[in-house]
Amino acid sequence: MSVIHQDHQDIVLSAFIQPMDISTQAGRRRKFDLLKPLRQWLDDLEIKNRKLAYLIAKLIPAQCPFERDIVLFGRKIAHIPPMCKLNPLYDQFVGLRFRALCYLVDQCGEDIQSYC
Repeated sequence: MSVIHQDHQDIVLSAFIQPMDISTQAGRRRKFDLLKPLRQWLDDLEIKNRKLAYLIAKLIPAQCPFERDIVLFGRKIAHIPPMCKLNPLYDQFVGLRFRALCYLVDQCGEDIQSYC
C-alpha cells in the first residue's frame, strides 16, 4: 500500500507489491522496497557464458503463457489477460532475457529465431 500526499490530504492507493512510504526520524519520508536487492541483482547480472544465456532464453518465455482466448463453437467467449505483469519482477526478467538473447547474437553469432 502506498500513500500519496496531495493538498494536505492522504490518498491511499492499493498495489500488489510496490515501495511503501515509511517515516524516518527527521520527519522525511523514504521508500521501502522489500524486493529492491533482488531487482538490483537481476538488473546488474551480466551474461558472459553461452550456456547461461541458452538457459535464460529457454526458461523465460517470450510471451505470457497464461494469456488465452476461450473459444466455444468458433466464437470467442472470454479472454484471460496476461497474468505475468502481476509478477513484481516481470520487468527484470524481460530485461534479463533480452540481454541473454543479445549476448547470443552479438558475442556468439547465434541465430535466435527459435527463441522468439
